[in-house]
Amino acid sequence: MNRAWKFSFSEIDSFKKDEFGFDITSSGGIAMVDGNASVRQSILMLLSVNPGERVMYPDYGCNLRRLVFSENDETTAGLAIHYIREAIHKWEKRVHLIRLDAEANKTHLSQLDITIEYRCIGSIETETLEYSIDLDQRGI
Repeated sequence: MNRAWKFSFSEIDSFKKDEFGFDITSSGGIAMVDGNASVRQSILMLLSVNPGERVMYPDYGCNLRRLVFSENDETTAGLAIHYIREAIHKWEKRVHLIRLDAEANKTHLSQLDITIEYRCIGSIETETLEYSIDLDQRGI
């Protein structure tokens, strides 16, 4: 597994509620993560980037933002699953997808909740990542 800079992005990571940006160590350096945490960050970054946004990698990213202003129904959930599966298959070779699910949130009707269950290659541990998209972009 690769080492990576540790970052927090509360907008997309339900695991980190009130944090944003790179984590800084007590000595002023950038904190690092490795192993499964590095893979998790990589997946979160992949889901948060639109194709065409990343310099030198115009195809990198996931088309989830195409779903903004769509109806929160099974078709939109199916497209989200397709976009995520396609992006992870192309860009994150360190994981094996076990389960990928998307469904409308029962409380916030414009929110599409996504659950990604995966296993890092070479590991026996199963990881779960929960991710949400606000389809009407008004905030939840």
